[in-house]
Amino acid sequence: MAVWALGLNHNTAPLDLRGRFAFALDQIAPALAGLRQSHARHPEAAILSTCNRTEVYCASDNPQIDHTLGWLARSGDVPADALREHTYVLQDGQAARHAFRVASGLDSMVLGEPQILGQMKSAVRAAEDAGALGTTLNQLFQRSFAVAKEVRSSTEIGAHSISMAAAAVRLAGQLFEDLGRIKVLFVGAGEMIELAATHFAARNPQSIAIANRTLERGEKLASRFGGEVMRLADLPERLAEFDAVVSCTASTLPIIGLGAVERALKKRRHRPMFMVDLAVPRDIEPEVRQLADVYVYTVDDLAQVVQTGHANRQAAVAQAEAIIDAGVQSFMHWMGQRDPAGGVVSLIRQLNAQADEWRALEVARARKRLARGEDVEAVLDALSRGLTQKMLHGAMAELHAGDAGHRAHMSEAVARLFLRSNRTSRE
Repeated sequence: MAVWALGLNHNTAPLDLRGRFAFALDQIAPALAGLRQSHARHPEAAILSTCNRTEVYCASDNPQIDHTLGWLARSGDVPADALREHTYVLQDGQAARHAFRVASGLDSMVLGEPQILGQMKSAVRAAEDAGALGTTLNQLFQRSFAVAKEVRSSTEIGAHSISMAAAAVRLAGQLFEDLGRIKVLFVGAGEMIELAATHFAARNPQSIAIANRTLERGEKLASRFGGEVMRLADLPERLAEFDAVVSCTASTLPIIGLGAVERALKKRRHRPMFMVDLAVPRDIEPEVRQLADVYVYTVDDLAQVVQTGHANRQAAVAQAEAIIDAGVQSFMHWMGQRDPAGGVVSLIRQLNAQADEWRALEVARARKRLARGEDVEAVLDALSRGLTQKMLHGAMAELHAGDAGHRAHMSEAVARLFLRSNRTSRE
């Protein structure tokens, strides 16, 4: 059985590209059906889609990575070759390690943030409800949750974590002298808006309003903060009333347009407006940020702010990685027991996956250098050197580690694996 993960996130793809591959929760089931039907072997599958990432996890007798990439590219109407430059592919042990790191908050824009675990659990429930989750992926995700729980309870990875919502409040405080005198509008009523409203409410703004498509859900959230609720359709006419706007909906198209903001600024006589777009795809048209007197921040703009306290948590990262290492070994042992060929097939897959990852990194680096106009021969030389250094690094490190007996044993193994011409001549 092979396991693979294909994804793009805040480190590999810009916001607008990520937006093309965002799946709302009610889109997951039909997407999974299409994904599985596009593969000859109908693999187990799950889709994790958040504002910072979209990842497809699959399991089947044989990896079908190109099919998965092709399906994802079609779903976002992007050429597969163009998408390939912004994605990562992980197999077997590396896929498990990635899933464990994601669940534990180690791969998040906000190191140690807890929301991703709940989002992953929702993705797993959606896959299960769609009949796409089999024994292998179920085992992978259940172990992810167990590892994440141990990381949370045994380390301080989440200590001093600054959320997107807290970062938004901090930025608003830099624009307005007194947050107690501003009027705040929240667009949407989901988990992210609830978190943002909680942080802003703690600063006692002059008023809070919730705009949502369904009044019932909006009223429920507004009542928590003593705010009012309004229909989303009324937003353009009332936008000028608010000093700060925080939006996060599941809309596939922007709901706050350039024209509406221009009219609002005119009514406000160009008093500044603070706007935060936490949605992927965007809720606020990108052109709005070109207007004077409007300060627009997206999830990517908040990256630098949320990294505050990052260094303080690095010691906990090492502890978390050790827990994850143990989890990966346990999962691969379980996979090996189910594999009739034992652990050899799994090891071969891991070696191939590692080699593919190294190759992709060096090719991407070479393409960037070529795009800058660097000499082709120099780029090719650097590419080959990069690959050989990566392949030899582990062997060289082992040759310098341990006692004399260990080094002698490793010398024989390394010579047998790498010095084939010498071995042939001796035989």
